[in-house]
Amino acid sequence: MLTGMQIAVIGGDARQLEIIRKLTELDARISLIGFEQLDHAFTGAVKEKLDEVNFSNMDALILPVPGTDLEGQVETIFSNEKVIITGDMLEKTPEHCTIYSGISNSYLNGITTKSKRPLIQLFERDDVAIYNSIPTVEGTIMMAIQHTDFTIHGSNIAILGLGRVGMSVARTFAALGAKVKVGARKSEHLARITEMGLTPFHLNDLVNEVKDTDILINTAPHLIVTATVISKLPAHSLIIDLASKPGGTDFRYAEKRGIKALLAPGLPGIVAPKTAGQILANVLSQLLQDDLSRRKGKVK
Repeated sequence: MLTGMQIAVIGGDARQLEIIRKLTELDARISLIGFEQLDHAFTGAVKEKLDEVNFSNMDALILPVPGTDLEGQVETIFSNEKVIITGDMLEKTPEHCTIYSGISNSYLNGITTKSKRPLIQLFERDDVAIYNSIPTVEGTIMMAIQHTDFTIHGSNIAILGLGRVGMSVARTFAALGAKVKVGARKSEHLARITEMGLTPFHLNDLVNEVKDTDILINTAPHLIVTATVISKLPAHSLIIDLASKPGGTDFRYAEKRGIKALLAPGLPGIVAPKTAGQILANVLSQLLQDDLSRRKGKVK
């Protein structure tokens, strides 16, 4: 239980509703910031304006999955008002106050470091990333079907990266009957691709490996699908980039070449916000309970 904990949930999308529901069930007291237009009411949760919040009694601040932008603004789909998180706000919180976010950036890193408040990036956790790969794969399949005029079965699909998302994507598309090849750099990843019964290739050879690709799926968070790579793709190819913004694709050149390239970060929150929210809620509730136990001297 989270009885006695004061938590601020600041902005976000439909995933945050599952987090609010879970935390109120655990008896936490919740301040909702950036939710003025939310019709649903949660027992134990109070809507507040940012300038009304008493940060001095907050045990935790929960930000949306993207955290903040580089000016400190958080997304607020349930409000028309700008919500900007500043270092001054964090410095008003108790020293034990923890900031939770999906991902971070230089701005959020800067203000949490300066205020000496712990920042936990949920998407850096293996459990969250692996659970999230499930709706990500389903969303990728949906996009592949919507934006092609051929079946996945029998298609030549190249997947770049064998991380937590790449592995799930590769396995699922292969199960649908696609001919899947996977590019990676680490020798252990190339070995794993072979063990999975798929075709491995080193990403250094990417330019030579895409000439017959129907769908190219990138999971690498840096520019890897360059103009040179795109120039070797068949004209009918589809690129689906699952990396966080700005992705790993030269979208300008893809458009110039007439190849459809889709940047699709955050698919779990788009195709399955309830499930994606429950994943985050379950992990957050455990982290908060652990934090509360530590502060009460009940180290597990």
